[in-house]
Amino acid sequence: MSKIKMNNPIVEIDGDEMTRVLWQIIKEKLILPFIDLNTEYYDLGIKNRDQTEDRVTIEAANAIKRHRVGVKNATITPNDDRVKEYSLKKAWKSPNGTIRAILDGTVFRKPIIVKNIKPSVISWKKPIIIGRHAYGDIYKPAEIFSENGGKLEITVTDKNGNIKKETIIETDEKSIILGIHNTISSIESFARACFEYALDEKVDLWFSAKDTILKIYDQNFKNIFQKIYEEEYKEKFESNNLKYNYSLIDDAVAKIIKSEGGILWALKNYDGDVMSDMVASAFGSLAMMTSVLVSPNGYFEYEAAHGTVQRHYYKYLKGEKTSTNSTALIFAWSGALRKRGEIDNNRELIEFSNRLEKSVIHTIESGIMTGDLATLCEPPAKEVVNAFEFIDRISSNLIY
Repeated sequence: MSKIKMNNPIVEIDGDEMTRVLWQIIKEKLILPFIDLNTEYYDLGIKNRDQTEDRVTIEAANAIKRHRVGVKNATITPNDDRVKEYSLKKAWKSPNGTIRAILDGTVFRKPIIVKNIKPSVISWKKPIIIGRHAYGDIYKPAEIFSENGGKLEITVTDKNGNIKKETIIETDEKSIILGIHNTISSIESFARACFEYALDEKVDLWFSAKDTILKIYDQNFKNIFQKIYEEEYKEKFESNNLKYNYSLIDDAVAKIIKSEGGILWALKNYDGDVMSDMVASAFGSLAMMTSVLVSPNGYFEYEAAHGTVQRHYYKYLKGEKTSTNSTALIFAWSGALRKRGEIDNNRELIEFSNRLEKSVIHTIESGIMTGDLATLCEPPAKEVVNAFEFIDRISSNLIY
């Protein structure tokens, strides 16, 4: 049969290590046989980011602005050890942080549920969706190390030259200071995205922060969510029998462990980063989590919620077989292709994306899975396969 045509491209952003290896095989086995793939390719592998002084990351983000849909592989955010390992010029910032700062918006992460993997939190019966603010906080910071301590301050000079200054501490000790920021417009976009997503998913919305400690920063988040809810979404929520509530993040953690799930949990950037990994792991695996950045300007970036699987990559380089789970990578591709189909009114592309996801779920539910799931499944796995065999089995179940 003829391949499905794409009128407009998606932005393809490649990454690092084991996920880079799997990326090409997913395309070769699961996408290219069925789709006349149209992408604008950017290599965000750590070596190319280093060679381009990280300009390629900015170019990739701007390409998503042009084409509206992107799909991103997992990438390295280098620490000192990685700088030495790859002989980098510097410890480049998180590419995810850079892209999200340019696109703004909210990252929504949702567990991929299969019948034979039960959540480790026994009360969880329904998916917990994490809505993570994708702007600011520690992902676009300013940091200073002071050898001799001193008067550590925050200073703001506005466009009219007015100065506001706040002293953090005066000390003679060696000290470190971290400055983070957010914008009111970005918080408002975050809130609206979460309310809209909760309505789409027909789930209650929780928002959590720590306004008792951060009486300006977190208090603004809390107040903005409440104002937008009251003015724009209260009637919509009530007519759909949905609820919105705010609670301190420590209280929310305690409540969510005892809940049955089935909610959208909205969190600030770092909180969402941590809690999405916790939720993914509790539902089975970090490789069983969808992730999409939704921008208020109509941009969408789909990605895997996990890292580059460094340990498996080192084994792969030695010629050893690894049982790496590629589910989240596949769902990043299916999500981006589906969104491209929705924007372009390409029904064939949408239907293919749905079939691809069903094929992945069918493979796992039939008892064929990678090692990360095999230790969790009930009944026991029929066959534990390596990374490449898993993709082959999905391919064989993908009826076109």
